[in-house]
Amino acid sequence: MSFTWRYVVRPDGSFCRVGNLDCSLGNVSDEELARLHPDRDDDEQPARPCTRCGGALLLHWHGPLMTRVWMELCPACDARRPAARAFIQWHRDAARDPKALPQLFEDWETETMHTHGWARAPQPEPPASLPPHLSLVPRGEG
Repeated sequence: MSFTWRYVVRPDGSFCRVGNLDCSLGNVSDEELARLHPDRDDDEQPARPCTRCGGALLLHWHGPLMTRVWMELCPACDARRPAARAFIQWHRDAARDPKALPQLFEDWETETMHTHGWARAPQPEPPASLPPHLSLVPRGEG
């Protein structure tokens, strides 16, 4: 079983992540996925100030499950961090490439979690190829 994410990027740079278990959303176009996850209602999500400087956040997100980390992307506080700076630049660019978001988000998440004392566990490499199929036969018959 594999688990990946699909991202829906809205024109203002906000986005949502949708779990893609065993590539179940592989045949769903970006447009169809956006229709399934309509624009958020800003009245339901009040703007949060940065907990460090009180300024406006570009993004606030819960860290990975069970870490209890609240991740914030603040242009004033995070501009010196490489992954955060790249994410801020992408967010502010009206011609942003939605295909860049998964890597930008992962890099920012990794960098932010590192500042809270967490490290991303190395992911196992998939095998280069499957081993050859071996037919088993009873002894003396092969």
